[in-house]
Amino acid sequence: MIDDDGYRCNVGIILCSQQNKLFWARRANQTGWQFPQGGIDEGETHEEAMYRELHEEIGLRPEHVEVVGKTREWVYYDLPKRFVRMDSFPICKGQKQIWFMLRLVGDERDISFDATDTPEFDRWRWADYWEPAFDVVHFKRNVYLSALTEMWSFLFPGITPNIFKG
Repeated sequence: MIDDDGYRCNVGIILCSQQNKLFWARRANQTGWQFPQGGIDEGETHEEAMYRELHEEIGLRPEHVEVVGKTREWVYYDLPKRFVRMDSFPICKGQKQIWFMLRLVGDERDISFDATDTPEFDRWRWADYWEPAFDVVHFKRNVYLSALTEMWSFLFPGITPNIFKG
């Protein structure tokens, strides 16, 4: 679903462990790493899209996670011009995302990449809290920093965030 301004409506998922480490996954057959994310289908709520993407991308079901929080407003990023498909309609110039913070309450063995015929990821690991913001592709960096900053207090109440220490 692309809005009137050219942004694809999307959800992002920050999955944390019981030790507050973050799920960090490598894109299938690529070198880049990212959080799970995906588009919101017509008529789907943010939460419905999040649970669908959670299952499609990393094999988890609602009973495997608890929702810790979500961003209050859309967070936007623009695609670099070389990634904008000018021959498609409507033209998608970027994404607007609602981010969810989830805690894994199931077993990490429940994580799998075979829920679809075309897996999004081929490897994963637990990362320190701020690491993904500096390891993600450059055009998503500000979105990651924004979402992680907003979500910080859900995992670390009363502690001021310091992005220069894990």
